[in-house]
Amino acid sequence: MDVVNSIGRRKTSVARIYLKSGNGEIKVNDKTLDSYFPTEILRVVVKQPLTAVESADSFDININVGGGGFKGQAEAVRLAIARALCEVNPEFRGPLKSEGFLTRDPRMVERKKYGRRKARRRFQFSKR
Repeated sequence: MDVVNSIGRRKTSVARIYLKSGNGEIKVNDKTLDSYFPTEILRVVVKQPLTAVESADSFDININVGGGGFKGQAEAVRLAIARALCEVNPEFRGPLKSEGFLTRDPRMVERKKYGRRKARRRFQFSKR
């Protein structure tokens, strides 16, 4: 199998992954998965698509991720892995879609508007 690359986004995080057949090694920004993501929950989020299709030990994944925080990065990586797995085997699409791993979460921080204190918050009104 050739190297399959894919991209995933969440909030301001962008994850580019390179997936190839191997023995389940995951590298994130040239670090191991355990040393990059600080909590076990985030590591589980990253591995969710692999466990959904029962191929956790079949692929080596090299991940470049940046922007945002750890949670946004983990969810961006999850989307990228799910997209790459669909490219590898179209039969994986069903279980991944039913779990919601192929859906891009569109929620982002709204920009600040002029004449406002924040995105929607107005300055305090004083009648007198």
